[in-house]
Amino acid sequence: MLRRRLNRWLGGEERRVDSRTIYVGSRSANEAFIPPKFCDNRIVSSKYTVWNFLPKNLFEQFRRIANFYFLIIFLVQVIVDTPTSPVTSGLPLFFVITVTAIKQGYEDWLRHKADNEVNKYPVTVLEGGRRIRKESEKIKVGDVVEVEEDETFPCDLVLLQSSKEDGTCFVTTASLDGESNHKTHYTVPDIDEDLESLSATVECEQPQPDLYKFVGRMHIDKIQDPTVRSLGPENLLLKGATLKNTQKICGVAVYTGMETKMALNYQGKSQKRSAVEKSINAFLLVYLCILVSKALVCTTLKYVWQSNPGQDEPWYNEKTQKEKDTNFYLKMFTDFLSFMVLFNFIIPVSMYVTVEMQKFLGSYFITWDKDFFDPEIKEGALVNTSDLNEELGQVEYVFTDKTGTLTQNNMEFVECCIDGFQYKYRDANSDLDGICTTDGPVNKVRQKAVEEREELFLRALCLCHTVQVKEPTEQGHSQREEDMVDGLGVDGHLVHPVQEQRGFIASSPDEVALVKGAMRYGFTFMGLESKTMKILNRNNDVETYDLLHVLHFDPVRRRMSVIVRSKSGDILLFCKGADSSIFPRVRPEEVEKIRMHVERNATEGYRTLCVAYKLLSAEEYAQADAGLREARLVLQDREERLMAVYNQVETGMSLIGATAVEDRLQEEAAETMEALQGAGMKVWVLTGDKMETAKSTCYACRLFQKNTELLELTVRTLENGERRREERLYELLREYHKKAVQDAPPNKAGITRSWSSAGQDFGFIIDGATLSMVLNSSSESTSSHYKNLFLQICQNCTSVLCCRMAPLQKAQIVKMVKNSKGCPITLSIGDGANDVSMILEAHVGIGIKGKEGRQAVRNSDYAIPKLKHLKKLLLAHGHLYYVRISHLVQYFFYKNLCFILPQFLYQFFCGYSQQPLYDAAYLTMYNICFTSMPILAYSLLEQHISIEELLDNAALYREIAKNAMLRWGPFLCWTLLGVFHGLLFFFGVRCLFSNPALQDNGQVFGNWSYGTIVFTILVFTVTLKLALDTRHWTWINHFVIWGSLAFYVFFSFFWGGIIWPFLRQQRLYFVFANMLSSVSAWLVIILLILLSLLPEILLVVFRKPRGPHTRQVVPVTPLSYKHLNEIQ
Repeated sequence: MLRRRLNRWLGGEERRVDSRTIYVGSRSANEAFIPPKFCDNRIVSSKYTVWNFLPKNLFEQFRRIANFYFLIIFLVQVIVDTPTSPVTSGLPLFFVITVTAIKQGYEDWLRHKADNEVNKYPVTVLEGGRRIRKESEKIKVGDVVEVEEDETFPCDLVLLQSSKEDGTCFVTTASLDGESNHKTHYTVPDIDEDLESLSATVECEQPQPDLYKFVGRMHIDKIQDPTVRSLGPENLLLKGATLKNTQKICGVAVYTGMETKMALNYQGKSQKRSAVEKSINAFLLVYLCILVSKALVCTTLKYVWQSNPGQDEPWYNEKTQKEKDTNFYLKMFTDFLSFMVLFNFIIPVSMYVTVEMQKFLGSYFITWDKDFFDPEIKEGALVNTSDLNEELGQVEYVFTDKTGTLTQNNMEFVECCIDGFQYKYRDANSDLDGICTTDGPVNKVRQKAVEEREELFLRALCLCHTVQVKEPTEQGHSQREEDMVDGLGVDGHLVHPVQEQRGFIASSPDEVALVKGAMRYGFTFMGLESKTMKILNRNNDVETYDLLHVLHFDPVRRRMSVIVRSKSGDILLFCKGADSSIFPRVRPEEVEKIRMHVERNATEGYRTLCVAYKLLSAEEYAQADAGLREARLVLQDREERLMAVYNQVETGMSLIGATAVEDRLQEEAAETMEALQGAGMKVWVLTGDKMETAKSTCYACRLFQKNTELLELTVRTLENGERRREERLYELLREYHKKAVQDAPPNKAGITRSWSSAGQDFGFIIDGATLSMVLNSSSESTSSHYKNLFLQICQNCTSVLCCRMAPLQKAQIVKMVKNSKGCPITLSIGDGANDVSMILEAHVGIGIKGKEGRQAVRNSDYAIPKLKHLKKLLLAHGHLYYVRISHLVQYFFYKNLCFILPQFLYQFFCGYSQQPLYDAAYLTMYNICFTSMPILAYSLLEQHISIEELLDNAALYREIAKNAMLRWGPFLCWTLLGVFHGLLFFFGVRCLFSNPALQDNGQVFGNWSYGTIVFTILVFTVTLKLALDTRHWTWINHFVIWGSLAFYVFFSFFWGGIIWPFLRQQRLYFVFANMLSSVSAWLVIILLILLSLLPEILLVVFRKPRGPHTRQVVPVTPLSYKHLNEIQ
């Protein structure tokens, strides 16, 4: 140990600053041992504790501008002598803060509850030869933990022992990456069966979030010969994964608690903000300016008015000595603050709570929608964030993955090519069928490859994979057909009956398709036992091969290999991978006869893989074996060293053939894409697949039509010319720019196919290598120029296809479009881990609950079972959410302007004395009780156009594009309406008060009666205005609209009808009842409400139908939105 430390300090060995050392098992008594400190196994996903909840939550809430503003106003009311009670702004603020705190506290309590379930879960730990039950949170790094079948791993464990004889175990990682297929993990070799006597040291990297990466080594202290074994991801069992098909395992804890890979992966995503929120902030600033200007006008006019003789200090209201001694400027400032307090209700603090509730409750309508339920996976839609509901109605660009999103990721073996001869599968009972048409040089005598080559190719398919055979179970017969091994052998004979009940377990659907493809032609993979692979050949003989090494697939190499030893002692390397990865590594003369076949298959939309092999000499194998073993023991740069060895051994191979696997289109994929384009959205397909395959998928999805002119910018087109690549790139960009942008008709530029009849449609195709040249050009100015040309071309094409994309490039493209001129709203949709970066980058990220795992779903804002559901999500839900929340925001500003404008006008008639027009109770209750529920119900249930109409006429989506309802034009209209209503309320009631005797007994009304009449007209007008705007009536709308008005009348009688002991002065005592005893007051109230709503009523009566897109009014139904699908 001391030597290791000295080596580390002096740099004698490789540097291991990023590693940790873990001691396993018993230590000898004479060895000094200080256990290193690691974190405990508690999981903490909660944000607050009992002690910090109040300060932390209040701090977070007061970071909001509106909350902080109202806090300042409240403090001013408390400190300065203001005309209104501090309760008027304190109570609404307290309500808002309390509701938000309760919501966030409840959410955090649920997180605490979930954490406790995990932390208190009982686990078995081996200590001193005894099995002890402990709570999960008490596991320490270095503990040996026992896990039984179907249990979840409590922390990250290195697998030491398995109940299976071959030292393997099966694991599902559904809760980590969503992949439901079984993964195989291996025990560390040379571990004694008796774990009590085990003494070992594990050196591994420090915790990091990559689920698929783990580097370490284990020093096993044995008396005879201490050994060192490499540790990789295949030895690591992750917390959250579940043990399957294995009775029990034992493993040593290496990462615990918040250092496990699962915990490191659950770090918060960056907060996405919707365009509506930005509009609200802009409107808020305008209203703040209106508020300040009102306060300035009143303060100035007050002092102008008081400068007249006798006005400042009338005989009936002499100043006190204290008032006379007050500093003039200080008095002016306090007057300004008092006016600010008086008019502060123009800023709608309760709007934030209403918007929060609308988003939170509104998101349930997506999860409740029965149309999103998929009977296959028995799941519906999922909402991970409710902050972006309205953004679904503003999407301009859709970025979609291909495999698993546009296609089903359900692979089926279609055909193969061996030595240039095409083989199409026709019938499971027949022998290998050679089809006459060949892609290579036609040999008229034989139309099949040599049998030896056929068998070599099929052996490669049976051996070059990581597929496991699932053991037969009692329920074997009832398993799903597609997971079962096809029991038919050659000439219709059944293979071993047990084989019928076996299913295949693989990490990729492609691998199962290829193994099943080989079965159809008589070669059946029997399974892997103790590093021995078994194959049942055409003659029903079992062949065995020793599996020496697996060179795993990775997205950079785009291939995988196995090294096996046959019974005869030959050492063979079998390799399969993408054509671009295999062709440079085989003999050039073999490539041509296969290339035509691969390209034709890709054009037909099939996924193609090439298969090659190499016979290794003893020296070559010894060199490769030593290189692999050495690289696997390294802690630093292990992957780079392994890659170097892989590349060295995978050269000079011989190409045998290629396979074609079909991945069918998702149901209604074409209709969905057509609808999105009809709604004005640009669809970009970003895929790692080959150009030909992706292009045929685009044609099948109707993204490209027969008349679409394709502009191709790929490595192939760059190499056509004789110039350097970069010159050719610039030349092509300029040529395409002239064609698609400069020469395009003015009305055509930027318009998608679906509503343009004239002009040529363009489709754009680019590959990853060319995109790198565009984005990372040699000089910055050139790169920016290329980017601009590229973007302008793409924006004028109906569809764009980006193929051979790396995950990071997908995110780069989304970012580039997102930050382009006009900042268009982007949406990314994908189903795999490789789509996560673009899902996180886009304004709205949508995951599909597909077969490539649930990483995309976990990182998305919304998740849907199938691509077809995207149409309704955007065209119906998105459209309605945007219209509802836009109306909510505009309505809130309008009703508060109506509320405060009469208060402002009143100052001109009361000597700018800061006299309130309304009673404190009305000021407090206006936004909280009298007008809040109708707009919340409207913003949840309104359907100004029926859902069927929205889905049938995709073009309706374009009417609300680019934040159309929250631009300055509509905002100005609402503001002018508020000003008109405010003026009408105030001066209408003033006309009434010009009559000196309003009551039967000849008495006059006072100032509180004046304010109450104005307030009554105000409440009824703004509520009935909303009723006129409502197109879709449910019983909830009726209840809240008429209920709010009834509550206002009841409250006014109640508040004024009782002497309240806690009030110093009771301004409204019997004012409301007295007011209603006057016929004149009744007449004015009814007349002014009708006059205010007259423009709205005329608009409803004389509104003309608008051609094919007539706004449909849905009939009144006494059902809630949740059950809407049942009645439609």
